[in-house]
Amino acid sequence: MAARTPVVRHRIEYLLVRVLQTVVGLMPDALVLACGDVTGVAVFLLDRSHRRVAEANLARAFPSRSAAERRSIVRAAFKHFGRLLFEMLKFSTLSAEQVLERVEFDGGERVRLAYGQGKGVLFITGHFGFWELHALAHPLQFEPIGVLARTLDNVQLNELLEHIRQRTGNTVIYRQRSIRRVMRLLSERHGVAVLIDQHIQGPDAVYVEFFERRAATTSAVAALALRTGAPVVPVFALPLPNGRYRLIYEHPVEPPAADSEDAIREFTQRCTDVLEMYVRRHPDLWLWMHRRWRDDSAAVPAVDHFFP
Repeated sequence: MAARTPVVRHRIEYLLVRVLQTVVGLMPDALVLACGDVTGVAVFLLDRSHRRVAEANLARAFPSRSAAERRSIVRAAFKHFGRLLFEMLKFSTLSAEQVLERVEFDGGERVRLAYGQGKGVLFITGHFGFWELHALAHPLQFEPIGVLARTLDNVQLNELLEHIRQRTGNTVIYRQRSIRRVMRLLSERHGVAVLIDQHIQGPDAVYVEFFERRAATTSAVAALALRTGAPVVPVFALPLPNGRYRLIYEHPVEPPAADSEDAIREFTQRCTDVLEMYVRRHPDLWLWMHRRWRDDSAAVPAVDHFFP
């Protein structure tokens, strides 16, 4: 009976999400945003563990800001991720034309120049803004990409999320044999999207400064870029009024000098610096609930993942 419990729970979770997806698809935009706000505030009030993680992270990242200001940012971040959940469900029901009507593209010429180098493109971002929008909208303006992802424990929800990510032509790449598949896509002059702000363990981790604290970060982006010559283009999706978004493609990250003694770490630091710049500008749009830094386990309590 105990072995069946996760299966039953996963089935219930999947059915609830599908029902919610159908309902959200019928809602007007204003109601979608309002439901997201209510959900985010409710989680902020009820989820004490992740609220403590966010408050501890912000206290270390912005020590000069008052406790009241930091708490306001935490509340706004929870509210943002509530909206993000409902917006993700809403966008999953829209046609390609409807998606494009809701997205502004900034930096398209940089994307075309990056593709024009003929070495593929590595698109980097973090759990910031509406990062999933990149996978949905990019193929409609340019071409499909590979999306590097982690498998969810709930198989049915994972299949649903995979369908959403691939509905505009993308390919989802999971960790198993991921480097080989990424190399193949780059050699075929395609793009690959990678999140760079998760805590990484193992030989692939490299420590860089993120908000003046050491953070274990994936070295894969830097290693692939140095090996293939593929340009690294940061991309961020910022919310606009009325359920619209601006998808910003930044200038490619400048690679380190050829004679650099620690090129991978230096390149990874430069990528992380771009993400930090955006988080400092819009701190309410980043996932402070994640235990990004593990250098002081006593300061930040251990909790489950906040967002898949």
